Amino acid sequence: MLPAQVLLALPEWAHGVVDPARAYPGDEAKVALAIELSRLNIEACSGGPFGAVVFDAADDRIVAIGVNRVLPQHCSVAHAETMACMLAQQQLGRARLNRDLDDNVVGRYVLATSAQPCCQCYGATVWAGIDRLLIGARSEDVEALTEFDEGPLPADWIGELARRGIEVVRDLHRDDAREVLRRYGQSGARSY
Repeated sequence: MLPAQVLLALPEWAHGVVDPARAYPGDEAKVALAIELSRLNIEACSGGPFGAVVFDAADDRIVAIGVNRVLPQHCSVAHAETMACMLAQQQLGRARLNRDLDDNVVGRYVLATSAQPCCQCYGATVWAGIDRLLIGARSEDVEALTEFDEGPLPADWIGELARRGIEVVRDLHRDDAREVLRRYGQSGARSY
């Protein structure tokens, strides 16, 4: 019989690591949390050096968190951003976070990431219903400090997101995000 179900999970340490009732006002606080998750993930040896958080823009509260789980879960799509988006979709009960099935706006959502989304997570950002994308390190930081290949993006990827109504803010706590990547790259850990 062929497999009929996929089960992905955050690492055990992620349970209870954040307070879902706490608000994270401001872009800097949101990305700082994503970077902290990436740091915790490498310290626990539970995946790659990436963290992401989906926030409800109305109250700055966490909807879901994600960390890279590719190797532990044997799943190439288990990136931090996709984990956070999939968990947020389950939490809210809809595939597009910001719209219902009749395409009515039902909220605004922010995705904070420790590093610029790769080509896979770029696409997931579009289809998941994200309104704002907050980024720590750039893809060139990821590729310079680790062995990760971030894949191809449109030359004007920020413009493409803007045309779809997604605002991009880059370089938030970039040095802190780069430090996590540097530590991971120097550790000799396996990529992904």
